Amino acid sequence: MSRSDDGVQKPRRFYKVVAVEARDHGHAVCLDGRPPRSPGGLPLILPTDRLANLAAEEWSRQGDVLDLGAMAVTRLAYTALEKTAPARPGIVDEVARYAGSDALCYWADSPAELVALQKAHWGAMLGWAESRLGLTLVPTTGIVHRAQSESALEAVRDHVRKMDDFALVGSAHATGLFGSSVLALALQDGRLSGREAHDLARLEETYQESRWGIDAEAADRTRARLDEAMMLEAWFSALR
Repeated sequence: MSRSDDGVQKPRRFYKVVAVEARDHGHAVCLDGRPPRSPGGLPLILPTDRLANLAAEEWSRQGDVLDLGAMAVTRLAYTALEKTAPARPGIVDEVARYAGSDALCYWADSPAELVALQKAHWGAMLGWAESRLGLTLVPTTGIVHRAQSESALEAVRDHVRKMDDFALVGSAHATGLFGSSVLALALQDGRLSGREAHDLARLEETYQESRWGIDAEAADRTRARLDEAMMLEAWFSALR
């Protein structure tokens, strides 16, 4: 074990060769011929070769000390393998819950330039959700909560119930990241890239930054969130 700067112990790298092998009706990430295991003891076997290779790249990039915090694909894969099946109804409801207060439905009342941006870009995505997913969400002005119809929330549930565990866990992660089921499902569907979804989620923040500037701490948070969005784009692409 080695200690990081914050005093947390991190395991040392214990393998030399990283490879992907077809086995057990999936594709295993293998470290010196053996798959690493999740905290619950499940081997890292993924549904597609491309997803397994994304995880394998993370293991290959590790130095002498393993930084599991930098292995976003592996961590999400462990969640899909261990936790998604038993928690599936709750995850489905969580994605639908976000649709009930979707960030794209809360438009500003001023300034006019920002309102125009939201109507053009967020309005386009709400239109896509209606035509592609049968999801009709009604936007409002201001921050006071406006309940969406139960039929809208059920349309989300119907859509995400059909996903396998890996697509579902990715969609749930994206929903929380963006504060929007619409953006998450558009990314999962391939309608948006990770950067596009990230930028749409931050449309109002970006507008305010263009007027007032951005501090270093906020910039760091933005970069981290963009990295997550780009990882999710690769995740969904690898599942198709």
